[in-house]
Amino acid sequence: NSEDVRCKCICPPYKDHSGHIYNKNVSQKDCDCLHVVEPMPVPGPDVEAYCLRCECKYEERSSVTIKVSVILLA
Repeated sequence: NSEDVRCKCICPPYKDHSGHIYNKNVSQKDCDCLHVVEPMPVPGPDVEAYCLRCECKYEERSSVTIKVSVILLA
């Protein structure tokens, strides 16, 4: 299920841009700032410096397991 995987990038403040959290459903190999951060908040020359500050993590979950657990605990 495509909703069970995501890439989450946490980008701290950079120059005059506030920090932001980006989420996108992408494959594990595409889990990086360049594939997830859209629209890119900084101009071309600052993209590399901005992306180096971001922390991106690939996350997987089982929504079926979560639903069963909620039903059993309710």
